[in-house]
Amino acid sequence: MARFRLHLPLHLPQKLPFQLVLIAPFLIQISVSVGLTGYLSFRNGQKTVNDLANQLTQRTNDVVSQHLASYLAGPPQITQAVTDEIYLGLLNSQDLPAIQRFLLRQVQNTNVTYVNYGLVNGDYVGAGHFGGQGENTFSETSARTQHKNSNYLIDAEGRPSKLLEIDPEYDHKQEGWYRRALQAKKAVWSEPYVWTDGTGTVSIAAGRPVFDAHYHFIGAVGVDLELADISQFLRSLNISSSAGIFIIERNGSVIASSNQEPPVKQVNQKIERLNVLNSQDPMMRATAQSLQRTFGGFETIQANQQLEFQFEGERQFVHVTPWKDRSGLDWLVVVRLPESNFTARINQNARTTLLLCIAALAVAILSGLLTSRKITQIIQKLNQASRSIAEGNLDQTVETSCIQELSLLSDSFNQMAHQLRDSFTALETINAELEDRVEERTIELQSALSDLQQTQFQLIQTEKMSSLGQLVAGVAHEINNPVNFIHGNLTHASQYMQDLLHLVHLFQQHYPDPDIEIQDELEAVDLEFLQGDSKKLFQSMQIGTERIREIVLSLRNFSRLDEAEFKTADIHEGIDSTLMILENRLKARPDRPAIQVMKDYGPIPPVECYPGQLNQVLMNLITNAIDALDEFNERRLPEEKAAHPSILRIQTELIEPQRLEIRISDNGPGMSAAVQSRLFDPFFTTKPVGKGTGLGLSISYKIITEKHQGQLKCISAPGAGATFVIDLPVRQVMVAEPKNPVSV
Repeated sequence: MARFRLHLPLHLPQKLPFQLVLIAPFLIQISVSVGLTGYLSFRNGQKTVNDLANQLTQRTNDVVSQHLASYLAGPPQITQAVTDEIYLGLLNSQDLPAIQRFLLRQVQNTNVTYVNYGLVNGDYVGAGHFGGQGENTFSETSARTQHKNSNYLIDAEGRPSKLLEIDPEYDHKQEGWYRRALQAKKAVWSEPYVWTDGTGTVSIAAGRPVFDAHYHFIGAVGVDLELADISQFLRSLNISSSAGIFIIERNGSVIASSNQEPPVKQVNQKIERLNVLNSQDPMMRATAQSLQRTFGGFETIQANQQLEFQFEGERQFVHVTPWKDRSGLDWLVVVRLPESNFTARINQNARTTLLLCIAALAVAILSGLLTSRKITQIIQKLNQASRSIAEGNLDQTVETSCIQELSLLSDSFNQMAHQLRDSFTALETINAELEDRVEERTIELQSALSDLQQTQFQLIQTEKMSSLGQLVAGVAHEINNPVNFIHGNLTHASQYMQDLLHLVHLFQQHYPDPDIEIQDELEAVDLEFLQGDSKKLFQSMQIGTERIREIVLSLRNFSRLDEAEFKTADIHEGIDSTLMILENRLKARPDRPAIQVMKDYGPIPPVECYPGQLNQVLMNLITNAIDALDEFNERRLPEEKAAHPSILRIQTELIEPQRLEIRISDNGPGMSAAVQSRLFDPFFTTKPVGKGTGLGLSISYKIITEKHQGQLKCISAPGAGATFVIDLPVRQVMVAEPKNPVSV
């Protein structure tokens, strides 16, 4: 391999001054840095504009989305409050005057327009602001008003003071809040609509169905809300004079906008909703057309999107965000910003950067000269001290410097007399480090002992639950065989009995005068009673065997506690099996009425999970809720128990396409913040000694979070009951089992 040697030019001096060697590279680096900084500042200008535009539009979208969530939260809360009062027995669903007073209290000090309550029999009451007036009004349709809708002005005490109008044609069943609630059988929003009073006001209504004790639809609650305040809020943001914000439905109808154009238009002397593609604002119309061209339609936008388009020679930045809520609203929030809002700032920043670079170069030259002079002086002193030591004068000290390398060189002269003391200092330091390590090891051993105790308890609990599952499965199997045999033969036995009775009836028809002995036997067995009661007897036996089969099925489902297999399971089946097993604890007792169970199951798909472990979590949470209600009832008077019965509410819903939520709520005493903060800690319990170990919720938390990649949280406050929320993915991402798996 050829070797190359670098030869310096002959005209360069062999020895260069130290100041020149120190300053020259430094100045070269600063000059190159200044040049690169200016170049990169110029090159990254466009990227900075894009980043600033995207950040500002994203933040604006977030602010608008938060305002929508806050502004539209009132109507569903009011409908929930009305239905809760009815379900809890505080309001009679047929007592229209009492409901009207309650509606009037709800509409006061809120941004809603009108609160409605209508029944299937045609009765109706409402309260709010009628016809855009500031005074409160209420309307009623009932036998008292001859089934005509009558609107009254209300005085300060909530009593009718003046009849405003009578509308015999009004039918609340044609309103969007009533029809949508009847169809959906749940809380839902109506389509946005325009008021027919000629003002062009666009509103929306939240509806919620009302059911009786047998879950039969008896009516609905509706709350009207004007949407004009949303446009005022968009204009108040004041991002810039040339920016634009608008909110539309999926079909392009305008909900609100930051410009002064109303969300309605007049066509043939009729007020209609404004479509964004027909807007008189050219910038707003161009933005909507660009969205439609890019995505093929407003319906296809299902996630946050950013795009750019040219309008009159200027680049426009657009950010669109889908906004949805649980009651069915599906809108698009669009924010547009022109490039001119950012270029002035970028140019100013570029000039500032250039000036700063020039100033930095001047400061670097000056500081380099001063630094090199200081370093040269210190090196000269070190050189003089070294010569003195070489001549035999060992009593030399050198001043230390703020420069690390020179300071180390100075210390080599000054610390020779202190070596012994430094050795002792090092030994003391090592001794202190050893003590710290011993203390750390002791803490680790204590933590390991605590983990070992918890693991031991969990192993014992695993063995108990496994034995319980085997026992339950065995008992269910042994009961199931004879019950199936009896249940299967009841149909044949009933048919045989009917055939025999029919045969006896034929004998009576063809031989109306039997022998005396047969007549005596017919009177003794009471043939007429036997004919009528035999069918009821077999029906009763059929119902009894079906009830036993249901209990056996629940026991067999719950006996999967010891299953470790990962499979797809029906969550509702697990909840129903747990409630079937705990049915005895829910029944009425001498000291309290029965605990009412309200099940609100949403349409959810089968879930990939460990069914046995998930059943244990449901058992723990429902049992804890029953214990809390029993403990609460022990402190209440019989009148309080009758007026406010104990309620256990179980809800399931699909909150996202691949995530579901299980809510287990009770109206018990609730919990303080201090108790909630330690709720899932191992061995923490508020139950008396002998009634709880404090591991049930801790194990349940680990099952949900570690085994199922979900979330388990508690929402509670003193006097407000408690709600445990289980958030589970529909499909699990399989991960390696931990070294210490959760015992169940």
